[in-house]
Amino acid sequence: MHPNQSQLESFYAAFARLDANAMAACYAPDVQFDDEVFSLRGHPQVTGMWRMLCDVTRAKGADVWKLAYSGIDADARSGRAHWEADYRFSATGRMVHNIIDGVFEFNEQGLITRHRDRFDFWAWSRQALGLPGLLLGWTPFLRQKVRAQAAANLQKYLTSQGS
Repeated sequence: MHPNQSQLESFYAAFARLDANAMAACYAPDVQFDDEVFSLRGHPQVTGMWRMLCDVTRAKGADVWKLAYSGIDADARSGRAHWEADYRFSATGRMVHNIIDGVFEFNEQGLITRHRDRFDFWAWSRQALGLPGLLLGWTPFLRQKVRAQAAANLQKYLTSQGS
């Protein structure tokens, strides 16, 4: 097994435990993260997002939290993983089963420099938001609204943490 594959195994095992500190140790200082909701640059933003998500899950949904991961593969430059998360969306209290595929790039030290997660936003929004997600989840309007709210939540969290 390539060391970068072990790094991804460690990352997802930490995520399953909601251990944001161990997740943060997998990222390079200049990491870039993108998914359907967030576009983040640098260690403080990226690891702050994971800390926020882990903290909220522990506080409002640890009873239903479940993470399963598979298909982890990596070489010296890149990697990939498939993961599925079951959780309670804190803003609505609705249950979500999200199916995500991640791709990664690594530096020479084996730290993640680029992390891109992809998931079906409409499927997510139907579960997380209910009727508004069903009716508007496919529209750029709702996607932008969710992105703006997520960015505001992250900024508020980072400020409260002194980051």
